Amino acid sequence: MNWYVVYTKPKWEKKVAEKLNQIGIECYCPIITQVKQWSDRKKKVEVPLFNSYVFVRLADSNRNAVFEVAGVVRYLFWLGKPAIVRDEEINTIKTSLKAENISDISVTTIKVGDKIKLESGVFSNQSGIVQEVSKTYCILVLESLGCILKIKYNSI
Repeated sequence: MNWYVVYTKPKWEKKVAEKLNQIGIECYCPIITQVKQWSDRKKKVEVPLFNSYVFVRLADSNRNAVFEVAGVVRYLFWLGKPAIVRDEEINTIKTSLKAENISDISVTTIKVGDKIKLESGVFSNQSGIVQEVSKTYCILVLESLGCILKIKYNSI
């Protein structure tokens, strides 16, 4: 069985994951806790790590079963085929999210095109290629996960 990426309606990730589990489909929706600030208060909220994505593990012949769940839009495709995520990539995400002390990522003297290996945080041990650098952030392309990561950092 392979892990596939299901694209959901915006803000439906947790609902879709819950419904998929209820009908017996193994799925994973990575959740992180963020502090959101409103005009009158701050609150910790749990939000999906990847907006509009849920990972599902099932046999290729059962792929259509996910469309029984409201909120599922389509599968994510890569090079004309449904995107398959390796088990070790799912395990890396799970392990990284369990880390208690997620430290800030600091970036020094890098340029566009450099290959960087992240040493801590949610994406530790992932390699990325620098796409853009500014005074307050860096954008990395994480090809193994098929995503773009924007890392904000403090100026010294």
